Amino acid sequence: MSEFVMENCTVNASGHLAFAGVDTTELAKEYGTPLMLLDEEKIRENARLYKNAMKKYFTGNSRPLYASKALSYKGIYRIMQEEGVGSDAVSCGEIYTAKSAGFDVSNMVFHGNNKTGDDLRYAVRVGIGRIVVDGEEELEELGKICKEQGIRQKIQLRITPGIDPHTHKAISTGRVDSKFGNAIVTGQAEKITRAALSNEGVELMGFHCHVGSQIFETEPFVSASAIMMEFIADMKKKTGFEAAELNLGGGFGVRYVKQHPYFDYEKAIEELSVKIKEQAIRYGVKMPDIMLEPGRSMVAAAGITLYTVGSVKEIPEMKNYVSIDGGMTDNPRYALYQSQYEAVIANKAAEKADYICSIAGRCCESGDLIAENIPLQKAKKGDILAVFVTGAYNYSMASNYNRLPRPAIVTVKDGKSAVAVKRESYEDLIRNDV
Repeated sequence: MSEFVMENCTVNASGHLAFAGVDTTELAKEYGTPLMLLDEEKIRENARLYKNAMKKYFTGNSRPLYASKALSYKGIYRIMQEEGVGSDAVSCGEIYTAKSAGFDVSNMVFHGNNKTGDDLRYAVRVGIGRIVVDGEEELEELGKICKEQGIRQKIQLRITPGIDPHTHKAISTGRVDSKFGNAIVTGQAEKITRAALSNEGVELMGFHCHVGSQIFETEPFVSASAIMMEFIADMKKKTGFEAAELNLGGGFGVRYVKQHPYFDYEKAIEELSVKIKEQAIRYGVKMPDIMLEPGRSMVAAAGITLYTVGSVKEIPEMKNYVSIDGGMTDNPRYALYQSQYEAVIANKAAEKADYICSIAGRCCESGDLIAENIPLQKAKKGDILAVFVTGAYNYSMASNYNRLPRPAIVTVKDGKSAVAVKRESYEDLIRNDV
């Protein structure tokens, strides 16, 4: 068992942090910092876990859809296609990236609470598998676009089940007052279902819901599925339509720090399948094809980020700062959510971590922090700092704030490394300026 929060991180014979068996200090030296590292085999392992578990416990057409917003670059879609996993997208940029990588977008689901007409036209034109319709205005516009193009688009309807999973408010999206979807209790879900069934441009396949993120128990998903299965039965009784698909979204949690619990994803899928099968019998409906949308749990623990320490500032009897050459531009999650992280001085990984400090980014912004009051090895200028579990919602949320280039992504597999996304240059920063 690794002494770190990530099982693919160890201390090698040199006393350095090894990631997927490769010395991180050597990778920092070869590729520079800030640097995002991805363990490709770990991503593939997670993809297979979901695919095999869903095949085992649900209907034959049930499948996982990788949530692109967690991390989108061409290589991730090649991996998912090779592993037989679908994907979801929340923008045409993600669809375009997937398509340019050769990903079969008929295995892709398109989300969003405010898709533009151009978004819908593009998705229909390239042959997107499903569009998750968020509201009646979108449904009406999509129907017109499909009739214009002579296409009948398969859709799911975004339904709000009214579940509060007790996660961070900013990432809890299953409540009735969410900006997403159509609430059952208000009658809006039934109304949009009837509208979809009478819309000649679309083919209603089923329903979608999502209760939140970073959830470490199955109960919120079981509760949501019960509400959704009851709604499916209600719509069958009232309209004659019986949903063939039920998409339960994503949200399974990830261990960012050792205090977070271990979560058995296969066991959770098994428990969920038992409950949904019971609900199908109870409500007298057929077992729908189930879709799940894992993103964070696919890639978060497959990634770390390396930085170079620039300075150490000690304020007597108050606070210690270890400043790095990255920060909120490549990882805004602490600034946004006060998300917890663990870190290590990679070239001193074998030493005791007893120096309490805060990790400060390089932006001209007092809130530019990665972590506060965490234990590290005593650092000095030139040391390499590694932050664990940064594969999800780090690079995908990165920005050029303070006109800083985004870092490179390097994949590690079988002891070898390769650039997956090039480091941005200053020329890249001004490429679209006129």
